[in-house]
Amino acid sequence: MDHIDQKIIAQLQSNGRTTYKQLAKIIGFSSMGAKKRVKRLKDKNIIKISALINAKELNLYAAIVLIEIESAEAMQKLVDRFRECPRVVHIFTTFGGYNIIALVVAEDQETLESISLEKCSLRSSEGIRRSEFCPIGNIHYSPFLPIRRNLTHRQKKVPPCKVNCLPCNRYKEGKCVGCPATTLYRGNL
Repeated sequence: MDHIDQKIIAQLQSNGRTTYKQLAKIIGFSSMGAKKRVKRLKDKNIIKISALINAKELNLYAAIVLIEIESAEAMQKLVDRFRECPRVVHIFTTFGGYNIIALVVAEDQETLESISLEKCSLRSSEGIRRSEFCPIGNIHYSPFLPIRRNLTHRQKKVPPCKVNCLPCNRYKEGKCVGCPATTLYRGNL
C-alpha cells in the first residue's frame, strides 16, 4: 500500500460516496486511474465499501461482552453459533484473561438485558468460565457501527443461535422484541 492508496482510503472513510472524478482530483490521477486503484484495493480485500448505521440516531443500545472460554473448541462453537446473529456486530478473539470480546446491539434496554441473561446470550454458550456484560453509555468519535442489517430479514422460524423465542418468559412479557432474523420479531431493527 502506497501513499496514493492511503489517500484513497482516507477519503472513502470520510465519504464512501466520493465519486471517481472527485477521488481523481484528490490523488492526481484520471477518473479511470482512480477507479482502477479502488478496484485493486477491493480485489485484494484491503477495503470494503458498505453502509454503517448510526446507533445513536436509531436509539440502539450497545454493549461489550467479555468472555473467558475454556478451550479452542468451545470458542469455535460460540463463534459458529453466532455467525448469523443480527445482534452481534463484532466478535474478537483475544489473548489474555478474556479471550472473546463481542460488541452487541439491541433496540431497547430491556432487550439488551435479555440478550445478556437468556439462553440466546453469548454468555450462555458451553465452556464459559466467566463473563462480563458492559452496557455502553456513549459512543465517542463516530456513532456509526457496521450493524449487520442484512441478517434482519425476519424470515426464519428458528433463530441463528437455535434458541426459540416463544417459550422465553421475557419475550412473552414483552420485555424482549425477539430475534430480528425470525418471523416472531416485534422490533424495528
